[in-house]
Amino acid sequence: MHVTDAFVRQARKDGYRSRAVYKLAEIAEKDRLLKPGLVVVDLGAAPGGWSQWLVKQVGAGGRVIAIDCLPMEPIIQVEFIHGDFTRDEGLQSLQQLLNGARADLVLSDMAPNISGVESVDQARSAHLAELAIEFAKAHLKPGGAFLVKVFQGEHFEALRRQMMATFKTAGVRKPKASRSESKETYLVGRGLRQEALTKIS
Repeated sequence: MHVTDAFVRQARKDGYRSRAVYKLAEIAEKDRLLKPGLVVVDLGAAPGGWSQWLVKQVGAGGRVIAIDCLPMEPIIQVEFIHGDFTRDEGLQSLQQLLNGARADLVLSDMAPNISGVESVDQARSAHLAELAIEFAKAHLKPGGAFLVKVFQGEHFEALRRQMMATFKTAGVRKPKASRSESKETYLVGRGLRQEALTKIS
């Protein structure tokens, strides 16, 4: 990543592990996603920029539970699982940490390993987003919020419709820190619908 990138420089100055923190900060402020005391699940957390920022927002009374298949250096107050969210073992580890409690907010910045074939990469990204939505339906509190990274393409509208059916309000966000040439965007849902809740198995 080029050192002239303003967000890279800002992340270094602020002590964050990645420039992606400013994407979350902008969306969270706009949509009022965070306050002290919340329980937050961070899917695809490595290298940990989002989790670093989250612990400051939820405070000592909140919880940040993070998972990634890549290793992540420890962060004080972050409960990290080194595991694959898309596999049963990783999902079970998350469920054990939640211990029957439901989260206030689920975040997913997951992205697939890029093959370079656009249609394949978009399909893989959409699959990860769908898995994250299903997790949110099973583990969010009624009225909870959800943020997921997606890519513009043939699957985008279907994901957006799924979000609208799951949450009382659903919107599309393209934060300033997301490069203009990138097809990356974010879907944010607020107010998990009671009828969308699924039972935790």
